[in-house]
Amino acid sequence: MAELLIDRQGDTERWTLSDPATRNALNDATVVALFEACLRVKHDETLRMIVLTGASGAFSAGGSLGQFAPVIGQPLAAGESDPLVDSNRAFGDVLHELCDLPQWLVCAVDGAAMGGGFGLVCCADHVIATERSVFGTPEVTLGLPPAQIAPFVWARLGDRAARQCLLQGLSLRADAAMALGLVDEITDGDLHAAVQERLQRLRRAAPGALASTKRLLQRLRTDAPDLREEAAIAFAAAVRGAEAQAGLLAFSRKQPPPWAGDIGK
Repeated sequence: MAELLIDRQGDTERWTLSDPATRNALNDATVVALFEACLRVKHDETLRMIVLTGASGAFSAGGSLGQFAPVIGQPLAAGESDPLVDSNRAFGDVLHELCDLPQWLVCAVDGAAMGGGFGLVCCADHVIATERSVFGTPEVTLGLPPAQIAPFVWARLGDRAARQCLLQGLSLRADAAMALGLVDEITDGDLHAAVQERLQRLRRAAPGALASTKRLLQRLRTDAPDLREEAAIAFAAAVRGAEAQAGLLAFSRKQPPPWAGDIGK
């Protein structure tokens, strides 16, 4: 089954993350599909709207832990290049391409948007969530840095809120995410209907003026340091380190990580 389903209706494409067994976790194939979709549409002047959403009651559980499970806690041999660096950097490339899109990018979130999924949401021009949606950045509690998403969370939320989310590994309900500025509107009804209503309002923006304005806003991001390579190296090193090995083992056993001490007692 395809990890990214694409449906075109008139001037709108709906991109659906679709791997229900993993709550739409972001494996390498999904990342490639998102990257290729961005490249395909970036010069399509007939396309005005992109809706990014998830299938089966989840947006995305974040990075796929299963695909790098064999190397968790395993150091590299001397002189060996790390494939995790390229894999992680590829996700950073997707985040940059999503932000570069000239069309409206609307994220429609139902259920969990965790880790990398949180990062995808930060790239959107408008975010609509259901009341049951949950947004989280649990990486540091697993012994991992939220490396590629950190600049995008910072750009979306500002320094103070980004530190709260990224350094504490927070999990936020939709109303709290809206208060921080991550979510733009919450629907208590049908998500699809809410998205369609919003798209009609967004069409008031002329396509050319929208694209030009987005380019100007993107200059504010591109003038900042490009951290993709540094982030990928940091993430790969963490995966192969002792903290990730201990943190992910504790997570799989539904236990607190060893560095948490007596928390909760």
